[in-house]
Amino acid sequence: MAILKILVVDDEPGIRSGISRILRNFRVTYPFMDEDYIFEVLEASTGEEGIRIIEDNRPDIILLDNKLPGMQGTEVLEYLHRKNYDIMVAMITSYASLDVAIKATSNGATDFIPKPFTPQELKSSIENLTKQLYLKRITHKLNEEGKKIRYQFLSVLSHELKAPLNAIEGYLRMMQEKQLGEKIDDYSIPIDRSLHRISSMRNLIKNLLDFTKIRLEKREEKVQPVNLGDAALNSIATVQPYAIQMEVQINLVKKKDVTIMADPDDISIIFNNLVSNAVKYNVRGGKVEIIVDATDSEAVVMFCDTGIGIRPEDMENLFTEFVRIKREETKDITGSGLGLSIVKKVVDLYKGTINVESTQGKGSIFTVRLPK
Repeated sequence: MAILKILVVDDEPGIRSGISRILRNFRVTYPFMDEDYIFEVLEASTGEEGIRIIEDNRPDIILLDNKLPGMQGTEVLEYLHRKNYDIMVAMITSYASLDVAIKATSNGATDFIPKPFTPQELKSSIENLTKQLYLKRITHKLNEEGKKIRYQFLSVLSHELKAPLNAIEGYLRMMQEKQLGEKIDDYSIPIDRSLHRISSMRNLIKNLLDFTKIRLEKREEKVQPVNLGDAALNSIATVQPYAIQMEVQINLVKKKDVTIMADPDDISIIFNNLVSNAVKYNVRGGKVEIIVDATDSEAVVMFCDTGIGIRPEDMENLFTEFVRIKREETKDITGSGLGLSIVKKVVDLYKGTINVESTQGKGSIFTVRLPK
């Protein structure tokens, strides 16, 4: 059993003691973790006292009020941001204005707990912060310890496959025992749900393989001329069945015939992820336009959609591994949180750039530039 230190920085004694009481016998466990986590709660009534405790005890998680006597919560966040400490921060405040939220998020806050909160809301946030902290530290180990840890990481993440497999097994046993009737039509809902689960698992496996591939393979042996217009057509064909379901129209505009030297699999990763996202996060009856163009030195591909768009406060973490933007519009959309981080890494391998322009409720434009 492991202990995580939680520092509560709040000028209200009742809030501090309440959090300590709620978390006293609370533990977090996930199938992929080596052990359960319990919590030791530290308390500070001011930002200045909080920083002293941070320097002396180095907590793992901080629950931080913004309205404090003297130094404000956002100032404490700025201090942590400058120090680049491995600490997860959640803001606990009843004064979460948009300006405060944007400033807090840009300085590393990963969650907001509005006052007053229930014990379950607090526990849910702590579970989320613990999971993110664990995955963040495993990711750091990947960068430090090399190939062996990478494979261990994949085995850890494979737990994500267990839940859909269990669900599919349950549906199959339901059919085997004919619990809903004798006719195949009686089982249309379990069959649809099973197919949906299988599709999610397939996407997860593909992303995990891509995640490993772009780090471990030597690219020089596979580099060859790749026509970006053809790559776009292949990706459109792959996504087309889902686009038809979503009633989303996909158009390809080739302003120039562009060929670059690259590994074809790498280009497929870029196109498949960005075209798929343009459909997945679109609205029913929406449009996707892929524009292939070039300058004298660069290939330029734009992926334009008429979808739900991206909030400004979500932009900073858009390409971070395992980050999935949580909104009402995305609650039913499955994904691993790896797709865009994989795209970014592939683009970086080719010394290219990827930029995003987005308006919430109107759509997004992802622009990829790759040196010829």
